[in-house]
Amino acid sequence: MGAVRERNARATHVGVNAHLLSLAKGYRSAGISSYIFHLLRHLPGMAKEIDYTVFLGEKHYAGEPGLRLQLSRLPTSSPPVRILWEQTLLPWSARREGIDLLHNMAFVGPLASSCPFVVTVHDLSFLYFPHSFRSLRRSYLRVFARMSVRRARRVIAVSESTKNDLVQIYGISPAKVDVVYNGVDTSFQPLPADHVASLRRQRGLPDRFILFVGTLEPRKNIVRLVDAYAKLPKGRRPHLVIVGGKGWFYDEIFARVEALDLTGDVHFAGFVPAEELPLWYNAADLFVYPSIYEGFGLPPLEAMACGTAVITSTASSLPEVVGKAGQLVDPTDTDALTDAMAHVLGNRDVQSEMKAAGLAQAACFSWENAAQGTVDSYRRALNPGEGGQGV
Repeated sequence: MGAVRERNARATHVGVNAHLLSLAKGYRSAGISSYIFHLLRHLPGMAKEIDYTVFLGEKHYAGEPGLRLQLSRLPTSSPPVRILWEQTLLPWSARREGIDLLHNMAFVGPLASSCPFVVTVHDLSFLYFPHSFRSLRRSYLRVFARMSVRRARRVIAVSESTKNDLVQIYGISPAKVDVVYNGVDTSFQPLPADHVASLRRQRGLPDRFILFVGTLEPRKNIVRLVDAYAKLPKGRRPHLVIVGGKGWFYDEIFARVEALDLTGDVHFAGFVPAEELPLWYNAADLFVYPSIYEGFGLPPLEAMACGTAVITSTASSLPEVVGKAGQLVDPTDTDALTDAMAHVLGNRDVQSEMKAAGLAQAACFSWENAAQGTVDSYRRALNPGEGGQGV
């Protein structure tokens, strides 16, 4: 069952709904799963007065010292089963375990919960881009996320942008929302040249390339990235390497590469394990992430932490993440994206300045800070008179 510690009868007992944690190699282990994994790694050391029980379905997760694991027998990797578990069995399990506060780490909490809960909202893409979601998930999130954030004692938003969305769309009080930024793992850092050279040989990577990392799905704006890349001077442009598992509605990306006759210049590397990603960032000349909407946007942060120049979009939370260290472009302006790539690639001084600025910006984000901010939110939830519960 993994790492377990005895319950302290005088401690606050926090339950964590971690059923979206996945250790499988694929896009499901990125994004929210990564958020869950890293928070679970750091939460136990943040507050001695808190004991944790983690509810999960990932049987390969070994846990951390200070976590008590409750593994579900149901196949909650299936969305319908997870939804059923979340709304029916989780309240019962929390009551049985004597949970004082429940943290639902992805959008929705059990509406029949007998204890107060905190919910983390990563973004509202299911409202802004409903066509990007399967009908069941879209319908569930549209209805239950609204009710969950209104019933929650506290709401954790991963950026000021997401907080603003919550306040404007759901009408909840700003005082109820805690902004807790994601962190970047310390494995993302500048690496020795010989390690990077070894990766190039093993993966057959070109000497120079532009890198994109993210799930292949419409919101990532990869089709427009391909269009912008095609406008770079053919004889001087580096290759474009797209790293990421196939998510949904990705056929148009491959079709556009073929239509523009770029099959020899654009390379799809598929899913890359998290432990190998720092090498890919280090190997790239430039990282480009023109996403249309992000609740946080972890890949640009990881790239900056590795000392790679970053171009990203002006949309949603991305300016918060990159600050003044990256170049920002309108995600709908293909020409502006082409010009930005040409400018950075053609100027080594600019690349050096962006590298230094990016390393400094990335140092502002850590999972230790994220865990501390999460624990602070727990304390406000348990003492609503001190933290301002809001509506």
